[in-house]
Parts: sequence; C-alpha cells; structure tokens
Amino acid sequence: MDYSGSNLMEITSTKKSLRDLATEFCRDEYTDYTVYSKLAAIEFNERRKEILSKLAEVERRHYEFWRRYTPSFRPPITSVIYAYLLAFLRLLLGATFVIRLFERGEEKAIERYREALRLAESEEERRAIEAIIKDEEEHEELFIAQLDEAVVKYMSALVLGMADAIIEITGTHAGSLGTTSSTIITGAVGLVVGTSAAISMASASYLQTKHEVGKSPKVAALVTGFGYVVASALMSLPFFLIDNIFAAFAVSIAVSVLLALLFTFQGSVYTGSDFKREFAQTVGLLLGVAALAYVLGDVLSAALGIRALIK
Repeated sequence: MDYSGSNLMEITSTKKSLRDLATEFCRDEYTDYTVYSKLAAIEFNERRKEILSKLAEVERRHYEFWRRYTPSFRPPITSVIYAYLLAFLRLLLGATFVIRLFERGEEKAIERYREALRLAESEEERRAIEAIIKDEEEHEELFIAQLDEAVVKYMSALVLGMADAIIEITGTHAGSLGTTSSTIITGAVGLVVGTSAAISMASASYLQTKHEVGKSPKVAALVTGFGYVVASALMSLPFFLIDNIFAAFAVSIAVSVLLALLFTFQGSVYTGSDFKREFAQTVGLLLGVAALAYVLGDVLSAALGIRALIK
C-alpha cells in the first residue's frame, strides 16, 4: 500500500476524524447508560424496570465499543448529574415522559452514526456501527413503546379538560370585565362555570371512552374533570387575591399561558408533534377568545344596563 504523499495525509485525517467522533459517542453513550441505569434503579414496576435495564445494557454495549477507540476517555461528572435530574423528573412526570424527552434528539444522533459508518475502515467496524444504528432506530423505540404507563393512556383526557378550561374560563373572565368591576364576582363566576363545565366535560369523556379499547371510562371521566377543575381554580384564584380587576385578569391570563405551555410541551413529547406551533396556536386561540368575549360583554352591558346593576 502506498503511504506516501496525499494518501498518507488522507488516512491520518480519516483516523483522526473517527477518533474525534468516537470521543463524542463515548460521552453520549455513557450518559445514556447512566440515565437508564438510574431510572431502572428507582423504578418500582418490575416490568418497566426490566425494560429500562435492557435499554441500559444496549447503551453500555455501545459505550464499550466506542471506548476502544478512545482508551483515555474519562466519563464526565455532568452525565451523573443529568441522570439524577431525569430521575427526579421521572418521579414527577412518569417514566415514559422522561424517556421520550431524553430521546428527542435521536435522529441527529443517528445521522452522526451514519457519518461514522462512512469512516469505517474494515468490514468488522461497519457491521458493528450498523448494529448500533439498528439499535437506535428499532430496538429502543420498541422498548419504549412497551412501557405502557397509565399516564400515557389518559394524557389525551387530561389535555382535553385543561385545554377546554383555559379557553372557556378565559372567555368567562374576559366577558365579566364588561359587566362588573368586582373581582370577587368575576372569580366566583369563573368557579361556578368551571365546576359546571367540568361535570359536562367529564360526562362527555365517559361516553366517548366507552367506545375505546383499553381505557376505563370512569378513569377518563375523572381525569378530564380533574384537569378542568384544577385549571379553572388556578385561573380564578387571582381574582380573590387582587383587588384591581384588570390586574387580576392579566395574572389569570398569565396562568392560562403557563398551563398551555405545560400541557402542549408534555403532549409534544409524547406525540412528537411541533411544540412551538401547537403552543402558538393555543395561545392565539386563547387571546382571540378573550378579546371577543370582552367586546361581547361590554356591548351587552351597555345595551342592557348590566354594569349599573352589578357593582
């Protein structure tokens, strides 16, 4: 083989590039291994613990493969810190949410593996990297799909309750601005409307879920109603704490936007949808309903003399 001139430079450059990628892969795979190991250690469900342990083993094998190219690699402490942070989130939001959040950048990782595949110099290296790519594309998604947490089943019911509440209660409060300056009345109206609507939404969720396989209509109804009541209460609370009705309404809108942020982000993690687009649509609808309800309330108040009756 001719190692002179440009050929020697090309071979040296290829080896250096592969070594640089291997260092990056070592760090990423060690982080993945640490995260899955920590999640498996705190998992109380034996079936999910087994799945998480398998994921950890897959990542350990990947790490050991890349470690051969970078024997001087030292695992960063940030990997351990990150694992503890995700373990905390798992306790709050469930294993499926945390893992799907953790795996959101998987497509970019696969692209980097394909780049490494092009730099492979032997058939053995090619087969090993192809096996890693296959793991990333198929096996992990299969394991994640098997987690099957109840929170995932009823996520749509929770989102339904909260999404409907922030739109309807925002409209109720905005409409009240044109009829009364009393924060107490406005807050009370929001609670009454919220509670009544929660019962209606829960009933509708019960009837709808009766036709869905694998879900309990009672649980779906409770989750929908709970989401509605909680959202209504949080949005009405500022009117009981702040005397100025416009300031209270501004805080209530901020609460609505925060709730929209939370459930659209969580939904995007589960479904893989575009979070920014979903959030923008939700906030746009919320503000549009608020503006329309305020105008309608003001017009009706002026036409019927309601403001003079309600102080």
